[in-house]
Amino acid sequence: MSSPVTDDAPLGYPEASEKGLKGGALGLLSSVVVGMASTAPAYSLAASLGFVVASGGALLAGVKAPAIMILAFIPMYFIAIAYQELNTAEPDCGTTFTWASRTFGPIVGWLGGWGIIAADVIVMANLAQVAGSYSFTLFGAADLANNVYASTAAGLAWIAIMTWICYKGIEVSARLQYALLGIEVLVMVLFAAFALFRVYTGTAEPYSIMPSWDWFWPGGLDLATVIAPALLVAFFIYWGWDTAVACNEESDDPGKTPGRAAVLSTILLLVTYATVTVAAVAFAGVGTDGIGLGNAANASDVFNAIGPALFGDSILGKIALGLLAASILTSASASTQTTILPTARTALSMGVFKALPSAFAKVHPKNLTPSVATIAMGVVSAVFYLGFTLLGSEMLAALIGSIGLMIAFYYGLTGFAAVWFFRRTLFASVRNFFMRGLIPLAGGVAMLVTFFYGLQQFLLPDWLVNEETGENITLFGYGAVGVTGLMALGLGVVLMFVWWAVSEDFFVGKTLPMRGGHDLVLAGPHVDTLAPRMPDSGLPELVIAPDLSNLPPDAHAIDLATGELYDRDDPPKND
Repeated sequence: MSSPVTDDAPLGYPEASEKGLKGGALGLLSSVVVGMASTAPAYSLAASLGFVVASGGALLAGVKAPAIMILAFIPMYFIAIAYQELNTAEPDCGTTFTWASRTFGPIVGWLGGWGIIAADVIVMANLAQVAGSYSFTLFGAADLANNVYASTAAGLAWIAIMTWICYKGIEVSARLQYALLGIEVLVMVLFAAFALFRVYTGTAEPYSIMPSWDWFWPGGLDLATVIAPALLVAFFIYWGWDTAVACNEESDDPGKTPGRAAVLSTILLLVTYATVTVAAVAFAGVGTDGIGLGNAANASDVFNAIGPALFGDSILGKIALGLLAASILTSASASTQTTILPTARTALSMGVFKALPSAFAKVHPKNLTPSVATIAMGVVSAVFYLGFTLLGSEMLAALIGSIGLMIAFYYGLTGFAAVWFFRRTLFASVRNFFMRGLIPLAGGVAMLVTFFYGLQQFLLPDWLVNEETGENITLFGYGAVGVTGLMALGLGVVLMFVWWAVSEDFFVGKTLPMRGGHDLVLAGPHVDTLAPRMPDSGLPELVIAPDLSNLPPDAHAIDLATGELYDRDDPPKND
């Protein structure tokens, strides 16, 4: 028998040495709240629903926007299943970075981690912009809200505040999210209920439309020119639930709670988004004039456009408008915070495995948070936001529009990683076949197809149009959204090779070797024998041969996919 391939670790039990994050801080409810808050439901709908309905003043999904929400949910749910299964076997806060490295090797894994970081840094610019602007809108200071310098200063302040909260501790972050998410969900429910009430009672506007079951079926929409680009926008609306999994090492049950939270978050988001989308389309219509969702002038904030007509000028109406503005502010600020969380933890994991400088592996001894990674995320986001604000709103809009490409990239990669990671046990049971094979594969394929079809549309010169001048926003003769997306991914390739030249340990497999869900690994005292847990993420575990020939004396091997323990007297029945 050939010698088994083992990780670069000494024989015998390694000393238990965790990353240092605060375990047990998040329960199922807290994880669901963090996952939902990360998507920023109110802000995401306000900033993106118009782009699902129309693009450049021309209808895209139109009244079938609810169908797009359902279509986007399906691959999102499938990818959430992939996250759940991979997290069960290896609950590491690096998520896609760690799993893709295990499955496809260091290059693919590093790019998966970059996809998370790049998407989060880019969206922080938009979140900060919205939070800064709405900080003034909430108090009726419209002039300051529309002032680039004032809103930018306020946005930078929000980044600083939320970075500090994330630095102080995961429990502080979770408690704040209960309040912020509660406000925005309540307001979204009231918005949808009042809009539908006015439509069904005949007190809405002349352009309002009675909802139809046909809105939930995408029939008649073209895949390449309508469904794919609309889905990329809708992916952005759903994106963020994976924060619950990125905080896995701080949950009460790292192997189970985060995955369950991710799946529950996507289901709750579907209900919220489908309901609010139907209400918005029904009340405002999809016309290209006035408050119609097909009007390009309304695309950046549909709630701000709909609000005055929906609630009116009465005292109660003004209060409702104030609550709507408050929900957008709390949504953007909450997501600003929860965007920092997964990025910092991805960088922490990459630092631990030497895919980034070791400084990123530092954890605050008292707060038990990724200290350097959190601060670095805040600083980079602030610099990025400031830089692209100075370049002008056109480039910022193009950059934000490209986020969907990166979401499809690393979510799709996770789906494929699940299939390959569990490839040798897919037919061990019906559950394995569906939950670890067919469903993740379908999610990965959907993301891949959407990525390429969407990129094709984003590269069209007339995809993004300047609202004031009517001119196309392009780079090098192609659509700016597609070009900026490719440039962002390309930057990751460059940075990867730069770090490879500086430190090669990760890239030659010394710190995070490839293996699959079928491999047995050395079990230590820190492994929970009642649930599948990864031997500490900060240590390179020892892969054990199927016949246990390299198992140290008096030690145990664990199957991370099932949680079963084996010793020399009781080896696995099958290889």
